[in-house]
Amino acid sequence: ALLPALLLLLLPLAALAVAVAAVILGLPSYEIPPGVNQPAKLRLVLAVLVGTAALGKILEKTGLCSQITFGRYVRQGRKLGVDPKLFIQDLQFNKVPVRVYQPKATSDRRRKGIIFFHGGGWVFGSLDTYENVCRYISRESESVVVSVQYRLAPEHKYPAAYEDCLHATIHFMTDIEHYGVDPANVIVCGDSAGGNLAAAVSQTLAGRSDLPKLRAQVLIYPGLQALDFNLPSYHQNRGVPLLFRERAAFFALQYLNGHALHMQEVLEGSHIPPDMRLKYRKWVSPDNIPEKFKVRGVKPLRPTDFIAEVYETVKRFCEPNLCPLLAEDAVVHQLPESFILTCEYDVLRDDGLLYKKRLEDNGVRVTWYHLEDGFHGIISLYDYCGFSFPAGKRGLDSVVNFLKSL
Repeated sequence: ALLPALLLLLLPLAALAVAVAAVILGLPSYEIPPGVNQPAKLRLVLAVLVGTAALGKILEKTGLCSQITFGRYVRQGRKLGVDPKLFIQDLQFNKVPVRVYQPKATSDRRRKGIIFFHGGGWVFGSLDTYENVCRYISRESESVVVSVQYRLAPEHKYPAAYEDCLHATIHFMTDIEHYGVDPANVIVCGDSAGGNLAAAVSQTLAGRSDLPKLRAQVLIYPGLQALDFNLPSYHQNRGVPLLFRERAAFFALQYLNGHALHMQEVLEGSHIPPDMRLKYRKWVSPDNIPEKFKVRGVKPLRPTDFIAEVYETVKRFCEPNLCPLLAEDAVVHQLPESFILTCEYDVLRDDGLLYKKRLEDNGVRVTWYHLEDGFHGIISLYDYCGFSFPAGKRGLDSVVNFLKSL
């Protein structure tokens, strides 16, 4: 109740905060490449986000609320009205809050079931934030969608989010008949951090014989590793909204440890022992990325010294439940048919490309959709505050078309 009142009081300062943020946080240094979809609209979204961050910092310094709490409130999104085509209800699956979307139209067969994990760097995001996206997927694919509200960092560290997503998925799969869903047609889906969680859940369930096999996994610009923040896409898109290179490391550390200490060492690569880096090079390496994605400026990696104390604080980055790209081939080989969406102007682009190769090398069928004019987070902006991003709509429709093809 305090935050809405605070926001009303501080609205006159919001415009000033955006202007101040442009100076304090370096808005002019952020890069919006010519090929990005709707650059003017993206600048407006960026100004709102940067202004929110600046205002949140002010509130945190005054002791009124934390910057993250304020950011969550602003990102919450407006409440949507009744959807004439969907039944929507809030439930709990194994004590995890979920929102279930079911088409009202009758069907002559059991529907697909899609379990959706939202993005937001494991720190932001909610059922309300992704309401538009989940409604669209449910309506257009005529599927039952379960949106999962997993616990957020930094209050709840790894593996809290992963465990919530896993438990909610298992609950749904064991009570599937209640929702008119075909047990052979269950799909896990997520964007960004949610894509990470979908990949981790899919790997865990791949070895389970007591549950139906997942039909597919849908990974939308997923973050899949934290070993190398110097892949080509990290250098090419380091300053491109909506996810900057430093913020990617910040979010991963918040999820892992509940703080972002040693962020600079992680960015430089000092957090991984040389022998371990060599071990994982077969999977996490620029050598596995097609040359056409290296045409734009790629900065060579400067050798950095390994710092053992830093490794001790982040060694769980080597766990596949946190970084699914590091799973053994025996696990990857069992994974279901997969859909991967990547964006050209996204620091996480190469995570998706590397996982695509791993899946294909292990005989997994992959449908890949690449948005040449896309940037990170564009799916959730397909219809944002009254204006649309066409690339976001194309990306979302590619997901729907894949789901309809199953």
